[in-house]
Amino acid sequence: MKILLLCYEYPPVGGGGGRVAARVAARLAIRGHQIRVITAGMRHLPRRETRDGIEILRPESFRRREDTCTVPEMALYIATGLLPVVREARRWRPDVIHAHFAVPTGPVALAASVFAGIPYVLTVHLGDVPGGVPEQTDRLFRLLGPLVSPVWRRAHAVTTVSRYVAGLAASAYGVNPIVIPNGVNPVTQPDLRLHSPPRIVMAGRLSIQKNPLLAVRALALVREMDWSLDVIGDGPLEVEMRALARREGIDQRVVLHGWLSDVQAAQLMAKADILLMTSLHEGLPMVAIEALQWGLAIVGSQIGGMHDVVVEGKNGFLCELTPPAFAQKLRTLLATPEMLDEMRRASREKAGDFDLEKTVSAYESVLENSILRPDGRSGP
Repeated sequence: MKILLLCYEYPPVGGGGGRVAARVAARLAIRGHQIRVITAGMRHLPRRETRDGIEILRPESFRRREDTCTVPEMALYIATGLLPVVREARRWRPDVIHAHFAVPTGPVALAASVFAGIPYVLTVHLGDVPGGVPEQTDRLFRLLGPLVSPVWRRAHAVTTVSRYVAGLAASAYGVNPIVIPNGVNPVTQPDLRLHSPPRIVMAGRLSIQKNPLLAVRALALVREMDWSLDVIGDGPLEVEMRALARREGIDQRVVLHGWLSDVQAAQLMAKADILLMTSLHEGLPMVAIEALQWGLAIVGSQIGGMHDVVVEGKNGFLCELTPPAFAQKLRTLLATPEMLDEMRRASREKAGDFDLEKTVSAYESVLENSILRPDGRSGP
């Protein structure tokens, strides 16, 4: 297949969704498919390069930061990317377009499909559906709802990363998405020995959605116990998080590392025992799947996307969004090494549900079935 991959965030730009797209694309290229990516360009990145056997094109999008994107910048991505994508689709003639994110990539994919006569598959993430991240996107969806609906209706197939996101999409747009979980490369022989003191890790943007201040407040309630916390990532709440840790008297045990490379992040995960996730919303968090690979017990929020990763009481706990609720489960794990050991091994077993090759095979099948045959019907 010739696949034109559209994704407004693609490494090193963006977060988990772009990393998913890149991992799938790399594996499809290894399987012999031709992949061409068009993503948001930034001035310090090359306009065109080849990486992992994939040609990457980056039209200027006027995006200012790699790690976050504003609504006006999303609009600029549509404005600046529309013509290059349509031109590339008509010139290169891919068999299918694979668009990650209904907003803002979806409208660009729809235009390319209309003007080039090429079917597209839409892969949606949590922020693409009303109610997914309400404090960030609900107002936007109220304004853009009528404009977004055609993106869903005209797609030859819609996939999503979790049952939770699929349910939101079905409610909002009347579609029945194919659930394809995010996948990661298996880690061979992770070290499952417990550390002393137990090591806790958090990873992600320090934003309202990730709710890092709750994590500090919860850990302050178990300050008398032995533990350490490594935090991967930065963001608007970093200064407040540091200040809160100082006020609670636990700053010597909380290390904020900032953004790390994939290799550096993996090294920290490999040395941890527990993943702490206090998010307000998640679709299917990549960091939780990566934690399974390293055999970490997970203490997370009792929210939709976490239920695909955590089996309550077996490989972790899901908590109400209060410091005492998280503190109670952390205290249980920190005080019971035998339980922590069992949960770590259960997470390692659960990791098999998120094998990258299974994910890639599922996408490969959906993409092949969306190709238009000469008679105008879909199918390989």
